[in-house]
Amino acid sequence: MAQGWKCSGLSWSADGPVLRWEGGRRSALTWGKRVAFGVAEGGVRTCVGARGHACPARTAVSGRTTGARCEECARLDRAHSVAADTLADDPRPYRVYLAWFGPGMVKVGITAHERGSARLLEQGAVCFSWLGTGPLMAARRTEELLRAALSVPDRIPYGAKRAVRSVLPVSAGQRAGELAELHARAGALGGWPDSLERAPYEPVDHVEVFGLAGLPTAVGEVSELVAGGSVGGRLLAAAGPDLHLETDSGGVVVLDTRLMTGWELVPADGAEITVPVREFKEAPGIQDGLF
Repeated sequence: MAQGWKCSGLSWSADGPVLRWEGGRRSALTWGKRVAFGVAEGGVRTCVGARGHACPARTAVSGRTTGARCEECARLDRAHSVAADTLADDPRPYRVYLAWFGPGMVKVGITAHERGSARLLEQGAVCFSWLGTGPLMAARRTEELLRAALSVPDRIPYGAKRAVRSVLPVSAGQRAGELAELHARAGALGGWPDSLERAPYEPVDHVEVFGLAGLPTAVGEVSELVAGGSVGGRLLAAAGPDLHLETDSGGVVVLDTRLMTGWELVPADGAEITVPVREFKEAPGIQDGLF
C-alpha cells in the first residue's frame, strides 16, 4: 500500500512555489512539472488544527472549504491573527501596501515588515507597491483611511483573481497603471499617522514569477477533493494558492492547494482529474512528498 502524506499547503520561496508536507518535507514546483496525486480510498478530511497544534477532536470537515478547520480551531486561529485586531501590542513594524490583481481589482492591506513580499505572493498579487512602514496600529489606521478614501477593499475573492489571469494587460506598465494612480491619490490624502514612514511608488510585477505570460484560459476549477479521487496535470503557472494544470485532454484546470489540506494523499503517477470540477460557464473576462 502506498505511503500517505498530509499536505500543509503552498508557500513561496525565493526560487518559486513549494508544497509543504507534515514532517517537514518540501516539494519544489517548476513549470512543466507533472503534478499527480490521489486521495486515499475511504479517507476522511480532518481538521488541520490551529496555531501549530493538532485538532484534539480530529473533527471531519467539508471537502469544499479552503480553511480545513472545525469551528473551534477556526476561532482559535483567527483570534491570534492580525486581521482580527487582537494584537494591538505587537511591537514589530508593519508595511501598508496596494496590490493589483487585474483591471478594477486593487486592494489595500498590511503585512509584517519581516515577511517581505511573501504575503503578496501568497495572495496572488500580479503587481504591488508599498505605501509606508510603521507600528501595527498606525499601519491599521492607514489601511482604514485609504480603504474609505480610495474606495478600495481590503479583500478580493480568489475566484475573481483567478478569473482574469489569462487576460491581463501584456506590458508591466499597463498592469501598473491603475496602481500608480491610486498610489498618487493615497499620497495626496491628509490624515496619515505621523508614525508611519511613507514609501515612494516602486511597482513590483509578479507575472514572470507566477508564470502568467501567455497563460491559456482555464476551463474550470477543482471544487473539492473526494476519497478515491485523483488529480493530474502539467503545471503551467502558480499564483497565490492556485496551480494552473494542463490536463491530458488539453484543457487547463485550476487547483486551489488549500483544498489538499486535511486529506491523506498518495502517489498516483499518470493520474487524471477524477475529482469534481466546476466548469466555467463562459471564458473568464475582466471583472469590477508526492512529486
